Amino acid sequence: MSNMREQLLAKTSGIRKTSSINEDEVKRSNRTQTAPGLAGALAVAQIRVQELESTGVASQLAVAGILPNPWQPRRVFNEAKLAELAESIREVGLMQPIVVRRVADDYQIVAGERRWRAHKMLGLDTIKAVVADCSDSDMAVLAMVENISRDDLADYEIGVAIRRSETEFPNRKRLAEAMGLSRAGLYQFLSFDNLPDFIKKDLDIQPRLLGGTAAQAIAAAIKKHGEDGVKAAREIWPLLVRGEMDQGKVAAGITALATRQTTSGGTSGRSIEKFFAGREHAGSITKDVSNFTIKIKTGVITEAQEVQIRQLIGQMFQSQPKTS
Repeated sequence: MSNMREQLLAKTSGIRKTSSINEDEVKRSNRTQTAPGLAGALAVAQIRVQELESTGVASQLAVAGILPNPWQPRRVFNEAKLAELAESIREVGLMQPIVVRRVADDYQIVAGERRWRAHKMLGLDTIKAVVADCSDSDMAVLAMVENISRDDLADYEIGVAIRRSETEFPNRKRLAEAMGLSRAGLYQFLSFDNLPDFIKKDLDIQPRLLGGTAAQAIAAAIKKHGEDGVKAAREIWPLLVRGEMDQGKVAAGITALATRQTTSGGTSGRSIEKFFAGREHAGSITKDVSNFTIKIKTGVITEAQEVQIRQLIGQMFQSQPKTS
């Protein structure tokens, strides 16, 4: 388990049962506008949803009238495990109702999307569900906590979900505290958003290709080298996808390739070659898409050498433009 996931799990690891939380504490938590108060309120909301799942009065709702949680972090659902769950539901029925909230004429899932998907897989028309009140910010965090507690959510999935949840919090500081993350941990998850689209497209299909630490390093390497970095990433990334390169080596590979492209006139079209007089730097030859420039320090050449250089240039070019 990654350090970031451990931090997220720690957010709810020591929470008391609902029965042990008195009403005054809940009211006080709801009124508090500090970050600890917000995190506490969300934690209590999560416990209440879990309690509703097991003890609430359920009714039968139409499967077709239920929508997924819009903050659902999971990009890929394991079809084999869904099939196992569907078979279990076929044999013994649904043991715990899902929890939903009312949105216009439909319902949105608060908890239990896998159970809902299993019902769809079985072709069932209705599902047991408990209708509960739940705010957007609660929905965002509860979707995250429910999935992270299963310990199989990819860092990329967490990063995408956090990005979608940003609008539900006044700032990133509050978001980090509500998720139980340090600011550094939050920005590491958000670094996925800084990756090129061709990388994110692959991660949408295979979210486990890349962890948060490697994603942050890759994003930094690409940003540092600009267009050369993007071009290098296009060459290096397929090696990771094919399993030919460890994700921890991708950023270094991008840096090495981008640097080589720059010094050899790659995408930037610019190369610099230095030359020396003994140990002293005498000058350089710079070539880019527009110019070929030779620079020589005046103190390192003799008058005779200057004459030779001018004669060579005179042999190659005219001192005046041709007249028609």
